[in-house]
Amino acid sequence: MNGLYNLADVHPSELRALVARALELRRGAGAKRFQGKALGLLFLSPSLRTQASFQRAAGKLGLELVHLSGAGIWQVEVRDGVVMDGIAAEHVREAAAVLGRYVDVLAVRAFATHRSLAEDLADPVVRSFQRHAGVPVINMESALWHPCQALADWTTLDQLGVPSDGKFVLSWAWHPRGLPHAVPNSTLCMAAQRGMEVVLHCPEGYELHEDVMSLADELGARSGASITTVHDRELALDGAHVIYAKSWGALDTWGDAEAEATRRADYRDAWCVQPDWLGENTRFFHCLPVRRNVVVADAVLNGPASAVLEQAENRLHAQTALLESILGRKDSGKTTTEPSR
Repeated sequence: MNGLYNLADVHPSELRALVARALELRRGAGAKRFQGKALGLLFLSPSLRTQASFQRAAGKLGLELVHLSGAGIWQVEVRDGVVMDGIAAEHVREAAAVLGRYVDVLAVRAFATHRSLAEDLADPVVRSFQRHAGVPVINMESALWHPCQALADWTTLDQLGVPSDGKFVLSWAWHPRGLPHAVPNSTLCMAAQRGMEVVLHCPEGYELHEDVMSLADELGARSGASITTVHDRELALDGAHVIYAKSWGALDTWGDAEAEATRRADYRDAWCVQPDWLGENTRFFHCLPVRRNVVVADAVLNGPASAVLEQAENRLHAQTALLESILGRKDSGKTTTEPSR
């Protein structure tokens, strides 16, 4: 495996092997050690779980860590041919190439800007680091995708014994503002890759981008999954094994905060996940952070149906497995199998 941009890029057999390895690590298996190797973490957008879990994974694997985030990082320009007389002091061609000479794997996090839909669809920051780093690049969440979260979510589904052909409902939820699409895009496609009965449950006008839906259909055709969009709640949730709640912005108001706020104003009370949304055997998923009693009621998060802490823990195990795979292939024959201590 040469880095990870989108979970859909990973062959199904390799993906299942990563999930199986993540579960082994969760059960206490020793991680491989990569003496003298280094992981670079570049956070151009904020994080809690992603930072902590990648740092801990690096420790388990014996990796040196180069961690960059916050105000100490120059603004990075990603456009070619631009006259750099604005705020950006560093071009990605130099920034990526230099970091690639310091580390063996580089992980980058850069959210959608919500300035331009066309720009965010191009996913310029993480894509540029892929092109210029010269080492494997891991996407820690870009404008379009969050593959590490999706890998952890698949791991959680297997851990909890959710059937591979079970019903998976990705449900829109209310939030004070329109959020990026990286998590819902990756979640929808992950469930399609796994072969599930996938339902996108959202108000009219909050469908995901047609390219994402086409990819989900393509992945579903290979795995035996079905993908439907349902606006009626009772129909969408009937028989669900999983309700995965997430908010996201509408495509036709992208970048217009006032128009987005007006569009979602009437949905606040009706689109907060309540206990009566869940069937007897339904599990509740959310990637975190989550706004309590806005996206989901306390009674759901605090109850036995909630899997959010399992998802969060599995970020560590899935990312450890991912780094093992990347470094093992990059440095084949030079790894040791000494358990981490």
